Amino acid sequence: MTIFEELKWRGLIDNITDPELEEKINKGGLTFYIGTDPTGDSLHIGHYSTFSMAFRLKKAGHNPILLVGGGTGLIGDPKPSAERPMITREELDSNYKKLRKQVEDIFDFEVVNNYDWMKNINFIDYLRDYGKYFNLNYMLNKETVKSRLDIGITYTEFSYMILQSLDFLHLHETKKCTLQIGGSDQWGNITSGVELIRKKTGDVVYGLTMPLITKADGTKFGKSEGKAIWLDKTKTTSYEMYQFFLNSEDSKVIEYLKMLTFLSVDEIKELEKKHFEHPEYREAHKALAESVITFLHGEEEYEKAVNMSEALFSDKIFTLKADDIIDNFKDVPTFTFKENLFVDILVESHICSSKREAREMITSGAISVNNIKMTDVEVKLEKENCVDSKVVIIRKGKKKYYLGIYED
Repeated sequence: MTIFEELKWRGLIDNITDPELEEKINKGGLTFYIGTDPTGDSLHIGHYSTFSMAFRLKKAGHNPILLVGGGTGLIGDPKPSAERPMITREELDSNYKKLRKQVEDIFDFEVVNNYDWMKNINFIDYLRDYGKYFNLNYMLNKETVKSRLDIGITYTEFSYMILQSLDFLHLHETKKCTLQIGGSDQWGNITSGVELIRKKTGDVVYGLTMPLITKADGTKFGKSEGKAIWLDKTKTTSYEMYQFFLNSEDSKVIEYLKMLTFLSVDEIKELEKKHFEHPEYREAHKALAESVITFLHGEEEYEKAVNMSEALFSDKIFTLKADDIIDNFKDVPTFTFKENLFVDILVESHICSSKREAREMITSGAISVNNIKMTDVEVKLEKENCVDSKVVIIRKGKKKYYLGIYED
């Protein structure tokens, strides 16, 4: 199986600008780039599928460049439904520095900032040297623009396509870059860059897009689509990432294994067989979590996530540190409490709406504290009930969790 055939098998090829690209990818030696705007201070799992694609190409003998858009980030790539909010230069610069370090540490890519060459272009030169190569009808037919015509699009956002094309031209002229890769939502911008280079230099360059990684309902993984799974472990802990993958939809887990891991084709086929025979064992989910977390954060972080997961939902919970529990439960409802009757604490923390409901929940065995069912309505919740003398995890029913922090 060639590298291109494997990429197709993994579901990583959405579209290419020229059939010749298949042979060139199999041969190796291309300099290519992938871009992202520094609108956040960390990459998330939605980025990871495209960045891991770039890493696969690097392992196959190609030379990757990451472009962080300090210039284009000031403009904003058009969203399908609304204009992006502007962010300050200071925030962009801070995000750029963090993203650069993150990418260098994880993927070891060369990183460039398009603000370095955009900042010196004046408006007259922009129109004469680049704008004249873009036909208005051509731009209006691009999906990112077309989808916004009914609700309106500013000239600023409309210009984004030209700026991204300028990036490809600059990297082609200065670093002999002949390929741009990106998510399928970047097809219009990528093909515009290919056309600009052809018109301005006569050279043939290429574009490749990958399908966006999605949930079963078709929604994307990203910070604007709900809670993001960040690659920065101070924003999303390894335990949280482990739980995310462990609870992935059964219908998507094999797709995620193909797109997000560096397991071999044979290893994934074996996991797929086990998954369909015994999905309840969750072997594919565990392999997915292990592969991604180990690649991003190392084996020690993966082991820590597994140990945390096993301890949190067993009698081993009292071996954990309070601060670790607080870090990993930062997204559940949290409250503070002092020693008091458990019934009163349930009402004061809004876990139960009344003492009557609290008593009914307790006597029916629907409430647990640190994995111990509470059945006595007269019991007090005290410091000695807490993990590390500081925290309790209260579960109501099967899936509702609350974090209580004891105050002396």
